[in-house]
Amino acid sequence: MTSAVVLIIAAFLDYLIGDPWGWPHPVQFMGWVISRLSKFFLHLCQNSLTQRLAGILLGIILIIGSGIVGFFLIQSAKWVHPLLGIALESILLASCFAARSLRTAAVAVLQPLTAGDLEQARQILSNYVGRDTQNLSETEILRAILETVTENATDGVMAPLFYAIIGVFVPFVGPIPLALAYKASSTLDSMVGYREAPYTYLGWFSARLEDCLTWLPCRLTVITLALLSGRPMYVWRICSRDAINDPSPNSGWSECAYAAILGVQMGGKNWYRGVAKYKPLLGDAIYLITPNSIYNALQLTRYCFLLWLGIAIAIILIRAWGMGDGA
Repeated sequence: MTSAVVLIIAAFLDYLIGDPWGWPHPVQFMGWVISRLSKFFLHLCQNSLTQRLAGILLGIILIIGSGIVGFFLIQSAKWVHPLLGIALESILLASCFAARSLRTAAVAVLQPLTAGDLEQARQILSNYVGRDTQNLSETEILRAILETVTENATDGVMAPLFYAIIGVFVPFVGPIPLALAYKASSTLDSMVGYREAPYTYLGWFSARLEDCLTWLPCRLTVITLALLSGRPMYVWRICSRDAINDPSPNSGWSECAYAAILGVQMGGKNWYRGVAKYKPLLGDAIYLITPNSIYNALQLTRYCFLLWLGIAIAIILIRAWGMGDGA
């Protein structure tokens, strides 16, 4: 029952508050540790083999360490007072969800864009994407926002919820350790999971592990979105046709599901540090990408999140009542 309360409060906190600017955040601490350890390992390890081994150690320390720290923080808070434990669990779990942050980021770019201030929209967008933004047209800016919103829907919203739910049903674990462990994996991937130097070998393990950890929640998200669309076979057919061409085993599927539902096309040419890179086209260009496309994508993510949350809470309550009847 306590786990259901924590899930509900965390969802409300993310919806109402998100990540307040200037407040301490677990990802900040994870980032600090990753930065220090990666610099240490890069200085210490001078060849590909030792850097690969160091990458494995880095991943193990951060991912398992984050879960363990989260577990003992919650247990310590519960020892002081049960309500303190619930409060801390709810806050930590809310920090793992990024639904509010995604919407805030999207709106921050859309507001100047719809007002006709293309330069400000490009500048704000550069805070959220890795591609070059200084020469993007309005159409390209809208595509960049939609791609960011739909890619991060899986690893920023649905996957943390998935692992929190799994943690609820693992004896003596709870939602926080697994959610924080996944968040550590995602943070590692975003910081060192690059093929380019200096992280080519150090970050390989983090990148592969994050792909593996995201694979199942990504497919479940695609299936859920397809069912919510009312055209599950069509959405799955488009994803099976296009998503397999994306070099990422997950982001292509996540983006393509939204593209199929919205009737738009994502992918194409992007520029990174002056170098053109081509992403496979995802979906069919039935409609142009508009601000409404982005708001509809955010709404789809919210529906998907609430559906998973509702199912998890229902299972928790049914199990609690069943155990009560058995007693």
